[in-house]
Amino acid sequence: MGKYDDIISLPHHESTRRPKMPALDRAAQFLPFAALTGHDAAVRETARLTDNRAELDEIRKEELDLHLQMLREQLAQRPQVCITYFVPDVKKDGGAYFTITGTIQKIEENRHQVIMENGTVIPVNDIYEINSTVFDRGGY
Repeated sequence: MGKYDDIISLPHHESTRRPKMPALDRAAQFLPFAALTGHDAAVRETARLTDNRAELDEIRKEELDLHLQMLREQLAQRPQVCITYFVPDVKKDGGAYFTITGTIQKIEENRHQVIMENGTVIPVNDIYEINSTVFDRGGY
């Protein structure tokens, strides 16, 4: 005679006080446990590459100042510009260079900002390059 022969043929017990657990909840008990939550995100963040800010020499800075002056004088004609600028990364050293093409709404000298018509605010110190047909017209 076996050890469990006396109970093997009894019906399965179901509680009368507690409802039966849904199969989905029962399956959740066996899902893998992630002991290092956030670890994958931290690894991806570390692996994300950023650019270093390029240091401009004095000649390049003077050229940018001249271009901004020319654009300031031509704002009423709404010239198209293409500005490449640096955006610092908020989480790590470095950042990324972005290029925007459009029309300048205004140049705020006291705040050292260029404000585009689409609302983008570009700090003058972050500008790397400015291109426009205004510079091809001569006069400077």
